[in-house]
Amino acid sequence: MAPPNWNVTEGTRSPEANRKGIRRRSLLIGATALGAAGAVGAAGCSRVPDGDTLARLQAQGTVRLGIAGEVPYGYIDDSGKFTGEAVELAKVIFKRLGVGHVQPVATDFSSLIPGLQTQQFDVVSAGMYINKERCQQVIFSDPEYQMLDSFIVRKGNPKDLHDYADCVKAKAKFGTGTGYAEIAYAVEAGYKESDIVILQDQVAGLNAVEAGRIDVFAGTALTTREVTKKSRRAEHTEPFAPLVGGKKHVDGGGFTFRSNDTQMRDAFNKEIHKMKASGELFRILRPFGFTQAEMTKLTAEELCK
Repeated sequence: MAPPNWNVTEGTRSPEANRKGIRRRSLLIGATALGAAGAVGAAGCSRVPDGDTLARLQAQGTVRLGIAGEVPYGYIDDSGKFTGEAVELAKVIFKRLGVGHVQPVATDFSSLIPGLQTQQFDVVSAGMYINKERCQQVIFSDPEYQMLDSFIVRKGNPKDLHDYADCVKAKAKFGTGTGYAEIAYAVEAGYKESDIVILQDQVAGLNAVEAGRIDVFAGTALTTREVTKKSRRAEHTEPFAPLVGGKKHVDGGGFTFRSNDTQMRDAFNKEIHKMKASGELFRILRPFGFTQAEMTKLTAEELCK
């Protein structure tokens, strides 16, 4: 079952948005956003001393997590509690690493890596996609999930759209979200970027498909699956791997660390590998809409290439 007020946005941006491979992330709104901004400012005042970051966090008893205020990765639920698959996973792993308190710090997705590098938080737990460009700036844990693409289409999929090539062949009116990686995938398949309809998020995409303003909206398998659950006029297609450089591509999201925090990253990886082997990882992610199809044996090393 999905968490309350499900409104999923995507896991990375296209190369055109934020230069290299970052997907749109929503900010927390209203008073929540203001409070988060204050938290970021306060966190940024302290400097990380040289040495073992994990040992310092163990001594402090607190780890600051950079999140993007987004379901299902890290967000505030109806009760005002910080939660999400990445947040809940961080709570379990850091507790086992001897850090009992998790302090989420909310910021815009595009500010996560800069905020990590300027020590506004200690680690990013936002389900960030692992790619070659980001691996030149930070280091990643092995991914907690993998992700394929999927489409939102009208009921019955009247244009028979199952991948980007189908959309080009059918001359389908194509839409996706602001900064989504799907923009680049569609362009590679043959669309002109100027012909792609850019919408705020997958909810706007669903509305556009239902109203007939577009034929198809592209997103991740997780987001299209969740947003179409209650729709009477639209459905999601089966997941598929987009083509990147002519080859099928699978994305994976993981925790993000500063480049010199290899010891903490390695300790984190040991725990996540145990959780994968025992099935505990899936039990944590499942309430947030993840399925066994999103579980992965991919490594950060593979995704960084």
